[in-house]
Amino acid sequence: MTDAAARSLTPDVGAAQVRKLSTEGADLLLLAGVGDANLAELQRIYPVRVTLRGETMTLAGPAEVLEKAAITAQRMLDAARQRTAFDADDVLRFSMESPGGGDGAPERLVLPGVRKIIQPKTAGQAQYLRALFECDIVVGIGPAGTGKTYLAVAAAVDMLARKRVRRIVLARPAVEAGESLGFLPGDMQAKVDPYLRPLYDALEDMMPPERMQRALESRVIEIAPLAYMRGRTLGDAFVILDEAQNATSLQMKMFLTRLGVNSRAVITGDKTQVDLPNKADSGLTQVERILPGIDGIGFHYFTDADVIRHRLVREIVKAYAADAEQGA
Repeated sequence: MTDAAARSLTPDVGAAQVRKLSTEGADLLLLAGVGDANLAELQRIYPVRVTLRGETMTLAGPAEVLEKAAITAQRMLDAARQRTAFDADDVLRFSMESPGGGDGAPERLVLPGVRKIIQPKTAGQAQYLRALFECDIVVGIGPAGTGKTYLAVAAAVDMLARKRVRRIVLARPAVEAGESLGFLPGDMQAKVDPYLRPLYDALEDMMPPERMQRALESRVIEIAPLAYMRGRTLGDAFVILDEAQNATSLQMKMFLTRLGVNSRAVITGDKTQVDLPNKADSGLTQVERILPGIDGIGFHYFTDADVIRHRLVREIVKAYAADAEQGA
């Protein structure tokens, strides 16, 4: 990056302090990005001046932001030394990672392509997000509107972008919720798509349409009914079972035993919305009973305080819970 380029990108930082970082061993082209986009993004996030000269990256700016900017710059340098290509989206992500680094649980997620920031809105959601990055299997149980599935899909997209997994598999039991869809026209895929639509909706909110379409066509992302999982081994995958309260005990065991090497699984469900003919057959209820205490499996329970939909949804959830307690 030339001094002229540095001046063109430089914000007005006023009275500044200086921090110097060694760039020895780093690929400077990767570090700066196409058209110096990575350095420009660092300066957009923090009001600092960034210059590259010789084997030194110099940051100049107010003391209150300089340390944070230096931490993000160091993450950029680490990636450049490893010859890992990254772009402005990744710089923004680096700036939001916890102080422990990229392998820990982030406090917020910056999704590539859409520059969308996903962050917990309640303490319960923050605990759940941490569990998604710390446990190999997470069971999220709670009422509608608490972000169980949305945050799980966001974590999956984030891990795919970081190459911590090679694919995403999203599954749902195809159980009719009080009405029959058997009369609908079309092939089997057309008949099960209504069950899977919420998963498509979550993905569409987190990925550019063309990138999502390519991932679906190449099966990097797969969305399928739970029954399609039988007989498979899912390695290097982030696997989500949504609406798990409608999986039978046998289906749940089948799902859990699909996991291969370097895979993660998230099971989400609401025990108050079981659509199985016999509610006692719910596999979600069974795993809640038999899996706690196993190292690497985390359970997280959402409450009505975690509901982030319309304010009336929280009151509706509370009303139904109170009615269920009275009927018990």
